[in-house]
Amino acid sequence: MSFHSIPNADLLDTLCPMHVLVSPTGHIDHVGPTLRKLRPGKPWTGMRLLELFRIMRPREVQSVTDLKDVVGKKLHLELREAPRTALKGVIIWNRQANGFVLNLSFGMSVLDAVRDYALSSADFAATDLAVEMLYLVEAKSAAMAASSKLNMRLQGAKIAAEEQAFTDTLTGLKNRRALEMILGRLVASNTPLTVMHVDLDYFKAVNDTLGHAAGDHVLLNVARALIDTTREGDTVARVGGDEFTIVLPGESDLSDLQNAGERMISELEKPVKFKGNDCLISGSIGTVIWDGSTDTTPEQLVDDADVALYASKNAGRGRQTFYEPSLRNLAENLEPPKGR
Repeated sequence: MSFHSIPNADLLDTLCPMHVLVSPTGHIDHVGPTLRKLRPGKPWTGMRLLELFRIMRPREVQSVTDLKDVVGKKLHLELREAPRTALKGVIIWNRQANGFVLNLSFGMSVLDAVRDYALSSADFAATDLAVEMLYLVEAKSAAMAASSKLNMRLQGAKIAAEEQAFTDTLTGLKNRRALEMILGRLVASNTPLTVMHVDLDYFKAVNDTLGHAAGDHVLLNVARALIDTTREGDTVARVGGDEFTIVLPGESDLSDLQNAGERMISELEKPVKFKGNDCLISGSIGTVIWDGSTDTTPEQLVDDADVALYASKNAGRGRQTFYEPSLRNLAENLEPPKGR
């Protein structure tokens, strides 16, 4: 049967671009223009309906004779060929054409179909709500993409702001706020650790004689030296003008800590060149070791390290002292060190 001999075929192509005209024998006489795109370059007419489509529901449809029993009922079908597009439809008996008219739609699979077959709004009936849904989905996708980009920028700005809030602006090291947070987390988890409080000796003389630009230059060199003499997982923080605190998680070996302190002091005693002048400083260190088993607080550990540092200063500077409770009695009877 030719296209022009099929009653109302042109009308169906416009109003129902996904229809199928089926003969009483179950052979396809004609398909709508959109449906043809699902099998580009392949024949439709003359093929048996159930050779191209698998009717999923109702399950009782096994042959063309069963189609009469489901006239007017909703059908769930899928193409037998990949990508096995899911379809919905309803079938009626057309007395004028002496055959069945099966009208199909993509249902919830419309987005997949548009992607798989490169469909456009022209492939749908003018009254098909799928077109409006596609516009809504497209608008929503655009809005979500814009929202995602905005969220990424805001998240990036938040991360940058948080990083800035925990960073010393001159040296790029962690600041006191970051130190408190990191030390608090380690103490709360009972992680054994060591705290080293480093104070620069004779730094005031550099500022007084060569100016603050020289002092800043020295501080940058000190920051690099402390980073180079600690491990990747350690925290180095600048907590004051010329004061630094180092947290070493999991480190408690006295010999290793003595060696680490000696390396730091040796690096800090190397002259720093600034505009032809040698900036000469050294470093005093107070160290406290915590095994994670005794009750303490971050504040207590920092205070213990500061007591040990105080002892190093009074013992002549340029050395490391390990905290012992007896140092507190000593600190009470010593004069504060001058010319820090």
